[in-house]
Amino acid sequence: MKTRISRLILLAGLLTLVARPGFLAAQSTPAKALLALAKRDRTLAIVDPSSLKVLAKVPVGPDPHEVIADADGKFAYVSNYGGGAYHTLAVVDLVAQKALPPVDLGALYGPHGLAFVGDKVWFTAEGAKVIGSYDPATHHIDWVCGTGQNRTHMIYVARDLRWIITANVASGTMSFIEKSGPGAGVFPSGSALAPPAPPPGAPPGPPPGPPAGNWNQTLITVGRGPEGFDVSPDGKEVWVANAQDGTVSIIDIATRKVTETLAADVVGANRLKFTPDGKLVFVSSLRAPDVAIFDAASHSVAKRLKVGTGAAGILMDPDGSRAFVACSPDNYIVAVDLKTLEVTGRLEVGQDPDGLAWAIRR
Repeated sequence: MKTRISRLILLAGLLTLVARPGFLAAQSTPAKALLALAKRDRTLAIVDPSSLKVLAKVPVGPDPHEVIADADGKFAYVSNYGGGAYHTLAVVDLVAQKALPPVDLGALYGPHGLAFVGDKVWFTAEGAKVIGSYDPATHHIDWVCGTGQNRTHMIYVARDLRWIITANVASGTMSFIEKSGPGAGVFPSGSALAPPAPPPGAPPGPPPGPPAGNWNQTLITVGRGPEGFDVSPDGKEVWVANAQDGTVSIIDIATRKVTETLAADVVGANRLKFTPDGKLVFVSSLRAPDVAIFDAASHSVAKRLKVGTGAAGILMDPDGSRAFVACSPDNYIVAVDLKTLEVTGRLEVGQDPDGLAWAIRR
């Protein structure tokens, strides 16, 4: 009887502890995790995308803006931006759910846009007007390339490392930076940049090489304040949201020319993302209460979905079921069903949410 009473007392004590405010039982990071930054809290939230429950929050340094996970889904990298005041990338161990020593970028101030390709972290550095890559294996910045443009902000890196696109906000341009010389010209399958397939039985060509080599930049003038952009899933177009004009520029990748400028009414546009099937394009604005959703084929507005008083980061679920939109002024993130184009869920990760990413464990 005494043993039973002791067990009941112990159980009651544990339940009281769990019920206390601020207590969070340790929960492991799922194989597929949603990562979300809270800029004013300086934290990265690890979220279970099935339940939309925050499992952990990890400190990530001052003014975190963008986040990306490595190919194994074990580590996350966060740009500490500060409008050019800071020069670090925060590093988070997603398995242990703890902060690691940050990457010091030295004179490369204002890191912002991020990508993880070819086992490297690719970043923009506005203060230095450059892009670069960091090798987690060697703990070194192994490549830097100048753009000569003001506020080189967001970045897209082709999977084969042969071409890079950046948005240069204050210069009103997009940079297409391409590798030339031996081994160049290898582009994603199906891309408008891809060369003809080799004849049957031909030996395979050289694998993609390191960043070293000759790089050529093509500047394309778009609208004022280009910031959010995305490459279409078929690799044929780049859509660019121009925040100051409220327009969207469509660039043909093969010709490197703007083929159309949409009067999109997206002043204050922050991010732009294609759905995985390439049929829709989401554009968020920090000055508007809705997300503008465009039909990619007709270039017309399919819907304007009210989400709050403004929005920033957009993330598509790889399975094509949902989109996540960070409603920064409202301090929450919404989940949008991509079939019904309706808000189906909401989660709170902290103050001023913005950058979003997936971490998928391999």
